[in-house]
Amino acid sequence: MTEETPGFEEKPDVPSGATPDDAEPKAAPEEGAAPAGDGTADAGLLAQLDQVRTALGERTADLQRLQAEYQNYRRRVERDRIAVKEIAIANLLTELLPVLDDIGRAREHGELVGGFKSVAESLETVAAKMGLQQFGKEGEPFDPTIHEALMHSYAPDVTETTCVAILQPGYRIGERTIRPARVAVAEPQPGAQTVKAEGSEEDTAGDDKDNGPEEG
Repeated sequence: MTEETPGFEEKPDVPSGATPDDAEPKAAPEEGAAPAGDGTADAGLLAQLDQVRTALGERTADLQRLQAEYQNYRRRVERDRIAVKEIAIANLLTELLPVLDDIGRAREHGELVGGFKSVAESLETVAAKMGLQQFGKEGEPFDPTIHEALMHSYAPDVTETTCVAILQPGYRIGERTIRPARVAVAEPQPGAQTVKAEGSEEDTAGDDKDNGPEEG
């Protein structure tokens, strides 16, 4: 019978060349523990995200500014285009005004007949389509902004300066006058208003006498 030697404990076999520590089991890492360096990585990502957001905001502001400048440029170009067109039309129609005056005089004298009448009416129609408007009528009050007085007289039957004859009609395009109406004007007769006022006072005084107190 084999006798066991007292005081010795049996140990697991250790491979040759291994240290004693290798024979002991290692403790498993605790669950939920963050690996070293993760906090630094998150902070770096947040900083990069902030930089991207800042750059995006700056680029968006630049784009909005460019869009506003482009819209202003388009409006300015359109406004200039319309102004140039209106000036060109006004210059063309201004050159045609003497022809229109001749047509008007021919019509007044009954000479607008035959083929000449057809051509004249076609020209007037085209001018009207381009926005040309004629103005100036006898009997309308004189307005120095649209009338040019070439003749002056006095008349007892007017109460203000009045256009009594249209020597040349005026023309406008929209609100723009390209030629004032050339007219003969008449003003109230000097002293007519004074005489009329004195006559009114005498009539009033006469009425007061007629309406005096009756004798009892």
